[in-house]
Amino acid sequence: MAVSAGDTAPDFVLKTTKNETFRLSSFRGRKVVLFFYPADKSPGCTLQVRGLRDIHEDLVELGVEVIGINSASVDSHLNFSECNSLPFQIASDPDNVVRRLYGAYSWGLPGRVTFLVDEQGIVREVFSAILRPLTHVKRVKAWARKG
Repeated sequence: MAVSAGDTAPDFVLKTTKNETFRLSSFRGRKVVLFFYPADKSPGCTLQVRGLRDIHEDLVELGVEVIGINSASVDSHLNFSECNSLPFQIASDPDNVVRRLYGAYSWGLPGRVTFLVDEQGIVREVFSAILRPLTHVKRVKAWARKG
């Protein structure tokens, strides 16, 4: 069953590019952009992460944490992050446990799905691969500015 707007965001723990453990519940009190993407270094995913990179400073000023997730290894994510100068963490979900928990699939395949989580841990918006990568970025920025 997929997580929908209005649901409490399920907690999880994953290893990240900063060689840290990311626990979603530790960010209560802050907004969180949780985005699942299909593959490191694919054209669409690169466009999306660069778009988020370019608005990251604005998001931080608005109290928003950004975390990307896919099934590649931490080493793959580290390389992808370094190549694109990403200021936010990418988490490794090698067995797609968190992806399945959130139902972050498009047409039955691991897809591009973004969850916008408020300060209380409630999912406020969910949007998927139907939108182009930069549309995800525009929607994230609009949501963060809503206050």
